[in-house]
Amino acid sequence: MNRVLLLGSPNSGKSSLFNRLTGLSQRVANYPGITVDVASGALLSVPDTELVDFPGTYSLQPISGEEAVAVDFLADALSDDKVSHVLCVADATRLQKSLHFILQVIRECERCRKPVTVLANMADVIRDNGLSFDSAGLADALGVPVINISAKQSLGFDAVVARVREPAGTQATAVDRWLETPDEMLRGTAQQLAQRFSPKGDILIKSQLKLDRFFLSTGIGGVAFFLIMFLFFQSIFTWSAPAMDGIEALVTRVGEAVVAMIPNVVVADFVADALFGGVGAFLVFIPQIFVLTLVIGIMEDSGYLARAALICHRPLRLFGLTGKSFIPLLSGVACAIPAIYAARSVDSPWQRMMTYLAIPLMPCSARLPVYALLIAAFIPADTLLFGLIGWQGFALFLIYVFGMLTALLITGLVSRYSGGEQGDQPFVLELPPYRLPTAAPILRNAWNRCRHFVTKAGKIILMVTMVIWFLGYFPNGGEDLANSWLGTLGRLVEPVFAPLGLDWRYGVAILTSFLAREVFVGTLGTIFGIEGSEENMVPLVDQIQASGLPLGSGVALLVFFAVALQCVSTVAILAREGSTRLALGMLSGYLLIAYVMALAVFQLSQLLF
Repeated sequence: MNRVLLLGSPNSGKSSLFNRLTGLSQRVANYPGITVDVASGALLSVPDTELVDFPGTYSLQPISGEEAVAVDFLADALSDDKVSHVLCVADATRLQKSLHFILQVIRECERCRKPVTVLANMADVIRDNGLSFDSAGLADALGVPVINISAKQSLGFDAVVARVREPAGTQATAVDRWLETPDEMLRGTAQQLAQRFSPKGDILIKSQLKLDRFFLSTGIGGVAFFLIMFLFFQSIFTWSAPAMDGIEALVTRVGEAVVAMIPNVVVADFVADALFGGVGAFLVFIPQIFVLTLVIGIMEDSGYLARAALICHRPLRLFGLTGKSFIPLLSGVACAIPAIYAARSVDSPWQRMMTYLAIPLMPCSARLPVYALLIAAFIPADTLLFGLIGWQGFALFLIYVFGMLTALLITGLVSRYSGGEQGDQPFVLELPPYRLPTAAPILRNAWNRCRHFVTKAGKIILMVTMVIWFLGYFPNGGEDLANSWLGTLGRLVEPVFAPLGLDWRYGVAILTSFLAREVFVGTLGTIFGIEGSEENMVPLVDQIQASGLPLGSGVALLVFFAVALQCVSTVAILAREGSTRLALGMLSGYLLIAYVMALAVFQLSQLLF
């Protein structure tokens, strides 16, 4: 099988092009550093050809993790006989950032006698703004073909496919124009070519600068950032509430209908308690995962996320982090695992380790069902401003802020007192152009995230709820949960959680949640389903409220889950990306801190109420 290499600078549209040419779903966003590993897929319309997508890089002299991945892999790939072509993507509207890297790639392809084609992306932007771009002149200056494309609108793809389809022996390779040119001369040549061939005309620079003057100003920019983040968390409750209510009603009605048709009592109890009580309670929170991913996608695609990273750079430095840590940290709001991978974009090894320390304290989507359940049980659903702002959304905002502040406090203390070599790298971050978000890929990404969440967590929740139901139902047929096998095991761990005002049921749910945080909801749903078998279809929130759980215990649970390390998968990825010592140290350290903080919150609540 032939291989075609796809290279390019960050945020040039390379991953979008990869998705279009392969039909796969590589993650795409409007900020640099989104691809942190090498991906590959079959090239559509070209039989027996594999397209290999490299992480974006500005230079073949790497200074960051993702650039090192690209450079190391490229050196081996160019010597591979199976590599038949190299495609190098450039943002034609911002040639200055791409041409030095393009010239370096052409030079390496000359050495290995590999044909290379430059793909000048953003042809749609150039066309829509009435600009002129001399691609033929640039091709003559570079000595390689230049094809105008639009990854967003699939323009120029036929020419790309035709170029790749040409037999290897007939494709003209780059002449030895740059073979002996040192990097410094390449950099100067790149600047000259950028001045000569950059698109001519007004490319909305004035409007971009106006937006930056607003969003990056010292006063207004900070206020805008706070309001955007506040509305972000509010939207998770307000936008998803109708869908959550609909799913809850559907699960209840379907559960009642299905259980009524099952003649066997034991099977009916299993379906009601384990399936609809456990897994069903978890499915209710899927709309919140969708909204969470959707809003993050809007911020990414609009170009605001990179500005937020710039705004946060100065305050984050006080805590041993960098502005580049902001993107992995915000990614951690969706899931810690891709966020840990994204931390490779942090240049300084010390700041990368500090980012690893902070990521698990970001309130990930797996924690969201836990937060939503407990907040719904204790906080009224009243709203203000015609339903735009609600107390539940405000409570979620506070718990997210609490997790983030705890992360900053820990990284700040470690940075100050560890005595480690911080080795700060210069903070260089490309600010992508502002764009109107594209609905289709954002919705598709949110849908895929929910589907992945359900398929991955759903299997674990189903297995756990089956085990929990079996242990809780026998040996007395669910008549006395406290004296079941589960109750006996639960009382062994109850002394650990009793100081938090939690009985053995919550202790069991906390222990099972180490497999995946959202298992907490499924476990409680199964336990309460067995315990209240005559009211199987009562929503879990109502059952928690009826159980008499103290407010202090509910807040203590929120604090515990906000700080305790997320799940076994997070520990495994931390061990691989960082070290086993780091992963185990974070696991034990955060569990201890979480327990102490939860205990303090509960004891304080006892004094106040």
